[in-house]
Amino acid sequence: MPKRSPKPLRVLIADDHRLFAEALEAILATDERIEVVGQASDGEQAVELARRLGPDVVLMDVSMPVLDGFEATREIRAAGEGIRVLMLTGSNSRDDVDRSREAGASGYVTKDRIASELVATIVEVTRRRLP
Repeated sequence: MPKRSPKPLRVLIADDHRLFAEALEAILATDERIEVVGQASDGEQAVELARRLGPDVVLMDVSMPVLDGFEATREIRAAGEGIRVLMLTGSNSRDDVDRSREAGASGYVTKDRIASELVATIVEVTRRRLP
């Protein structure tokens, strides 16, 4: 019997910069372990799509309109559906890292490290138990 490949990890991209979100999707499309299931352009839409689509991971920009990434993360995590959130930002400020952790994010990736670390980080956070 042929060996079945595991189901791809379902990822939702939440970033208000359309070109950046499309670039992220293109990067992720090169890896068969990942399937991008949607894109949100603000925090409120990210929460709604996370509830509706049930991704394994949300890639959440810290700074977004309507709801910032921290508040959107709190709402997604409060729903208790096992969705992990990876925060994305151009900054590596200690305050942003602390706020991400307090909001319930599973990890934090700076945008300058995305090409080299993003796929590995997505795979790794889905293997960890949620608090």
